[in-house]
Amino acid sequence: MLLRLSCFLFSARLVIHFDSVSKRYANGHEALDALSFRIGAGEMVFVTGHSGAGKSTLLKLITLIERPSNGSIHVGGDDLRKVRGRHIARLRRGIGMVFQDHRLLMDRSVAANVELPLVIAGVPKEERARRVRAALDKVGLLAYEKQPPIHLSTGEQQRVGIARAIVAKPSLIIADEPTGNLDPQLSFDIMQLFAQFQQLGATVLIASHDLPLLKRLKKRTLVLEHGRLIADVPAEEIA
Repeated sequence: MLLRLSCFLFSARLVIHFDSVSKRYANGHEALDALSFRIGAGEMVFVTGHSGAGKSTLLKLITLIERPSNGSIHVGGDDLRKVRGRHIARLRRGIGMVFQDHRLLMDRSVAANVELPLVIAGVPKEERARRVRAALDKVGLLAYEKQPPIHLSTGEQQRVGIARAIVAKPSLIIADEPTGNLDPQLSFDIMQLFAQFQQLGATVLIASHDLPLLKRLKKRTLVLEHGRLIADVPAEEIA
């Protein structure tokens, strides 16, 4: 997958800091336990671990879908304990989220799906059209802008989801098992696409259990086990 590194540049201001973060649910399940780490602006980092290790919970805390039981989380200049009400939407506008199941609207065109975050943000129509075309070009799908997603392959649908996540040029891109339904070569292509976004200035955080794929990509990796951080492996130590 050869994609042009055009002027699709991201801001690299964002830093993520978890300080002794725990998450306990009402049923007593402790999803995260005293988690501490720091991700610098413009880094690409993987989070891995067995099913139920806490990967998805970690991402939900960053986007304020969930709140921690203890500890503090800082995203950019925001202490997430103090982000409430309408400020939650402001925080989320700076985050591009990619899901395993795409979450596309099948009764709308590819372009309309990608445009949705800009509509919500109140971006003018002409500017929306320009950004949507740039995002689709970036993921190699500009020729499909008028097609409904149902006519696309699984890998192409995932790229539509990625275009939707990057269309607003967020400081942070988060992906939760983005290659879970793809074959090994498509998975590698999608991860290479995320690596390109890092090169253009985005901070990228990806949850994945695909260890062979992570070893090929050689990026810093946080390893969770039963909600605890058991390893923080630098890129140069990935073997």
